[in-house]
Amino acid sequence: MENDKKLHEAQFMQLVMTLQSSAWMMLGKVTNPATGKIEKHLDAAKATIDTLMMLKEKTRGNLSKTEEDFLSNALQQL
Repeated sequence: MENDKKLHEAQFMQLVMTLQSSAWMMLGKVTNPATGKIEKHLDAAKATIDTLMMLKEKTRGNLSKTEEDFLSNALQQL
């Protein structure tokens, strides 16, 4: 059971990192690895940030302190 909890925490943090990285790319802050270019897609960036905000709202009270802090920090950085 404890292993499942740790695995789920790692998977949640990986999901947040993936969405955050995607948002950075769509904001034109990092290079798109597929094209090697800086590209801006602000509507897509907003949708991704909104998804992170929805995750924060829908998971309230169900996250570990580590997960909650990680998600909040990702949103704050964006």
